[in-house]
Amino acid sequence: MAQRIYIKVVGFSDEERHALNTVFRLSEQCRTMYQLWTPQAAEPARAALLDGQSWEARVEAESPLHRELKLLWVGPNAPATIWRSFQRPIVWQEVIGGLDTVFDPDVAVDLPLGAEPESAMSQKQALIVSADRGERLYLRARLSLARLTRADEAETGSHAMELARSKQYDLALVDASLGDMDAWALLSRLRGGRRPIPHLALTKAARSMAERMRAWRGSTALLEDPPDPERLDAWLSRIELGPAG
Repeated sequence: MAQRIYIKVVGFSDEERHALNTVFRLSEQCRTMYQLWTPQAAEPARAALLDGQSWEARVEAESPLHRELKLLWVGPNAPATIWRSFQRPIVWQEVIGGLDTVFDPDVAVDLPLGAEPESAMSQKQALIVSADRGERLYLRARLSLARLTRADEAETGSHAMELARSKQYDLALVDASLGDMDAWALLSRLRGGRRPIPHLALTKAARSMAERMRAWRGSTALLEDPPDPERLDAWLSRIELGPAG
């Protein structure tokens, strides 16, 4: 049976809030849906996500009003009242997995505290290239759900090339609508540079027959705007199963 769980959120940067809101929106596709709690919510919060860098978080953690809430803490030195804690960089899959152990145990995998499942994706490095900050944050959140938290961002093609010259990336997500250069030219340079990137995807792709053929010849994935979660996840799964680097 479908259910909606309201989560009280205290603290966090704008980027982390944006990623969390994206994760909440993605949960709408699941049997257990998570939503940010506000005073206007239809039901009281059943869990709280607290940012250890915020002084309000410790006050909330020690409040007797929250004895019935499952408290999740991000950062070191978690108070004794905390049910489960996580460290930065935040792996949102772990946070949602922790909530699922309580609210949707039939599909949850309950990990011991402090344990992290092995994943090839956690060792990979991604490059996200887009002038659209919202798209960059969305893609970062999707990568985090796949346990890939090591990602750099570039607003322009020239910045992406500069980053690619100094670091080895395993995959790159490139916006088709770059302002300073042709996205296909950038993909070609990222593929054939001194540190070639083996896995490439073009976002906001038109998916015309010409682009499909061009992508097939260059082993490039074509992703819509916004990228369809299932298509992106399938692409990331192929990368995880393949050889690293």
